[in-house]
Amino acid sequence: MLPRCVLPREARDRVIDAPLDRYRDVVRPEWIDHNRHLNVGYYLVVFDYATDEFFRWIGLDATHRRERAVTTFCLEAHVTYHREVREGDPLRFTTLLLGHDAKRIHYIHEMYHAQEGYLAATNELMSLHVSEATRRSAPMAAEILERLARIQAAHDALPRPPQVGRTIGLDRRAAVVHAAGRRGAGAPRAEAG
Repeated sequence: MLPRCVLPREARDRVIDAPLDRYRDVVRPEWIDHNRHLNVGYYLVVFDYATDEFFRWIGLDATHRRERAVTTFCLEAHVTYHREVREGDPLRFTTLLLGHDAKRIHYIHEMYHAQEGYLAATNELMSLHVSEATRRSAPMAAEILERLARIQAAHDALPRPPQVGRTIGLDRRAAVVHAAGRRGAGAPRAEAG
């Protein structure tokens, strides 16, 4: 079982960390790939653990989900990779609430090497609040929305990480220059035959 920082609900509701900085983990041997670093798929696993911690903090914990027959689904996720982490490396996660409405939560996790302090990766997500009965979106409870509003006010005072809203793609101009460079300077031309 992973170590968890669990506060009583009353204490959790009074504390507004900006950003949330509670989840810790360690790169496990079974998460290592042939490059001897954290495998791409396990970034999502450990970021999901950070999401669990974030949801507990905002009140969407197992008790709330069970009592209200609700859950969350991930609508979209975007990971950026900055520096590798390897087996045994300690990890520290921060989470910033970017936005929310009655049914959705938009947030970003940043994964740091806990000892060396460098940013290893980010994970930006959009989660949907869902009724277990209908398997469709459903509004969050008033107390969760009130908690999110307090968190949002604190988190809005912080700068947005540059990874927020990034899209994947090549700079078209750089791709054209690169492609042209491969044909020139002694590269053989394809001939119709």
